[in-house]
Amino acid sequence: MLLRKKKRVRDRYAIQMPLTSLIDIVFLLLIYFLLTTNFITEQGIDVNLPDAEASSPQTRQEITVYIDKAGMVFVGDQPVDFNDLFDRLKDRIAANPKQLVVIKADGSIALDRAVQVMDIAQAAGAQSLFLATEKQN
Repeated sequence: MLLRKKKRVRDRYAIQMPLTSLIDIVFLLLIYFLLTTNFITEQGIDVNLPDAEASSPQTRQEITVYIDKAGMVFVGDQPVDFNDLFDRLKDRIAANPKQLVVIKADGSIALDRAVQVMDIAQAAGAQSLFLATEKQN
């Protein structure tokens, strides 16, 4: 009996794509987009706050009152007639009397307008009243 040697059948190699370089490219793109994306911290009324040397961030819930360059008053992002401001603030403060009332007035407006809004907020029952500023560099 003769033993025959079997012919070696070579396994075909499947086509392989190197994933290491592909993963590197994906991570580089991810880092690029993370670094170049603008993160918007707050949307709302365009107000340039006055500078102050000692300002600290507030983290509690708040009612924000904006006063823009033209002297228009906004509660949150809703425009409010100056005559209706007392009623609007009284309704919002009645829901939670310990909420902060933060006034973000444009630095170019007359201080008189900001003081009027502060007086109205205090008359509406605001216990904590703040005038927002930006920290000087």
